[in-house]
Amino acid sequence: MCGGTGSSSAPYVKAGYDVRVITLPDQDVRLFRYTDNPVYGILAAMDCTHFAGSGAQYWAAKDQDGRTLEALSILDACCRIILTHKPKFWAIENPIGRTKDFIGPVKFYFDPCDYGDAYTKRTCLWGDFNIPRWKPIRPERACPQGSWLQQLGGRSEKTKRLRSVTPPAFSKAFFEANR
Repeated sequence: MCGGTGSSSAPYVKAGYDVRVITLPDQDVRLFRYTDNPVYGILAAMDCTHFAGSGAQYWAAKDQDGRTLEALSILDACCRIILTHKPKFWAIENPIGRTKDFIGPVKFYFDPCDYGDAYTKRTCLWGDFNIPRWKPIRPERACPQGSWLQQLGGRSEKTKRLRSVTPPAFSKAFFEANR
């Protein structure tokens, strides 16, 4: 859910699983209806724009003007779908920020370099899943702030999409631990 590029579920697709990527603007997870078909796993990665700590200075304004409530309606829908479908595993992903204020403590943190992608981007996972086995490498420093992600400024949809791609080595490790 909220799978955007489909990068987190790509290893499942490659292995032949029936994967449905339900994401805006094509499909609204809030309108997803219950299905009798068994659901093996759910990966959810809501838009982090209103939750990420990097935007903390805007939280009060977003709380006031309704953007937080709008984002929470998507998080709520993901939680509802998880609860009603009872998959074998599930994970909700978001960067460090305030998601924990709405769904509780983080189960697991990782950086892409912990799994073989040579950059840092501290990410949180909530859920019921097996923790993937570490395969750490040294991150590459692309600019004074650190990873290549810090070079992606701006608010364009392309920039947001690039920043939100699940690191491929982590996706593969997660799949190996939760197939």
